[in-house]
Parts: sequence; structure tokens; C-alpha cells
Amino acid sequence: MLEKLKDVFSSFVKKTLSDDKIDKALHELNLLLISNDVAAETADVLCNSIKDCLRGEQIGRLSSKQKYLFEILKETITDILTPDQEISLLDEIKKKKANNLPYIMVFLGVNGTGKTTTIAKIAYYLKKNNISSVAAASDTFRAAAIEQLTYHMERVGIRVIKHSYNSDPASVAYDAIQHATAKGIDVVLVDTAGRQVSNKNLIIELQKIVRIAEPDLIVFVGDSLAGNDALIQAKEFKNNVGIDANILTKLDADAKGGAALSISFETKKPILFVGTGQNYDDLKPFDKNYFISNILELNES
Repeated sequence: MLEKLKDVFSSFVKKTLSDDKIDKALHELNLLLISNDVAAETADVLCNSIKDCLRGEQIGRLSSKQKYLFEILKETITDILTPDQEISLLDEIKKKKANNLPYIMVFLGVNGTGKTTTIAKIAYYLKKNNISSVAAASDTFRAAAIEQLTYHMERVGIRVIKHSYNSDPASVAYDAIQHATAKGIDVVLVDTAGRQVSNKNLIIELQKIVRIAEPDLIVFVGDSLAGNDALIQAKEFKNNVGIDANILTKLDADAKGGAALSISFETKKPILFVGTGQNYDDLKPFDKNYFISNILELNES
């Protein structure tokens, strides 16, 4: 996992140690980052930040040059992965529960990213934490979407509120919220259609769902392996619908890791969870320190 990004940063440090031409090393780092799914703007910010930290330092005269460089990388990447505002999902749910109101989550993402499976994983995660939930099958467009959500939710023991295909997706979300309120269910998980973000009808549909459901959290589900495509999707959803948090799927299979850096930087929203496998418990809270330790050789000196 993330081996290529680790090699990029290791190569940069070795290049900088053997060559005083920092600008050349940073230029090569920039190109390598972009080739590993880091967006150009994110790569620029990262490299400029490193350059600012190194300005005025005599790298060749430092006693612990390698450790110093890795610490600069750690600080810079930590800044990129730090959102405008952290979210403690369980605490936020408990606050709504204290007021006898369901916590509403709307999930956005294109088809194939693992959005529906991720919703089931969230339901399973909540259930393990003694939090009840109900799902809204608001993808009434794609054939078999309702059956797919129902299949996964039945396996984790969660009820699905659903209408017929081609019915109003917002009305499904509304009914699920009414059901949760009446039954004292803690969380409503709203699945949505996953057509391409360039589809204007999809955006209008999602905007209506958000207007009717008034969600507490809008979550973008992106595929780590999609690279810059995932970033484009996140930016479009953010600009047209809004995003409060991100979940990245298939991180366990991602050798590059650039999507996590780019989405975090570009959306300024936290990565709540990462998908690490096919099972329902293969959803882990995102730990930026663990992520950084996987892409930097911080024990080097």
C-alpha cells in the first residue's frame, strides 16, 4: 500500500542529500508527485512549502540532514491532510440523538466507486457502536440499484426504505427520515444515484435531495485507484452540491496514494474513513499519522 508515493519522497531526500541544487530536486519531485495521482496544484503547494522551509538552510552542513528533510516532509504533508474542521462522527450523532432527532447522512459518488458497499460498512460500523440506522434507496435510476442496497443492508441487519424505480429520490429520503423519527432510529443513510458528475439532471436531483433531507453530513465516496478522476468528481460535487467529508475506498490496493493528498487539499474536508477490503468491517477511521508513516521513512537518520 502506498509504495510508490513512499519511493517518491525517499528519492527526493536522497537526491537532495547528494545534490545541493534544491530547485532541481523539487522540480523532479513535482513531476513524480503528479505521475502518482497528486493533483498539479497540490504538488505545487507541497513543493513550495518544502522550498520555504529549506530557504536559508545549508543542507550540506546539517548534522542530521536526512532526518531533517523527512521532518519537513512530515510537517508539510500533515498540513495538507489537516481539514478546516475535524468531525467526530459518533459524537455528532449522539448530539442529535440527545434531541430525539435522527442524524442524516447523504452519500455522493459515481457508479463503481463502492458507494453502496461503503454505506453498508458505515451501517455495520454504527451498529458495532450501538447506533441504529435505516437506509434510503434514493438511487431510483440505475437498474438493480435498489436490490443492491437491499442485499447489503439485509446482510448487516438494516432496514431499507424504498419506492419503485423512477420515483422521486427526494421523496424516498423524506420517507426514510420520517420513519427514523417515528421509530427513534439514530441515523438515516441516504444512497444516491451515481451517474457522471457532468450529468446536469443528476446534479439537480442531488440538490433536491439535499434541500428536502437537510442532511447533517454530505459524504463524498471516492475510489483511491481512480486518481485524478476521483479529484475531479470531488470538486464537482463540492461546487454543485456540497461536501462535508470524504471516504476513500480501495486504499488497501492503492500503490500510489496521491488521491488522498489531493482530495484532502482540494476539498479542505476531512477523510473520515478508508476502505481496506471487501468485508463489512473493512472500513477504518482515517489516521493521517498512520498514512504519513506509510509514505515516509521517519525512522531514518
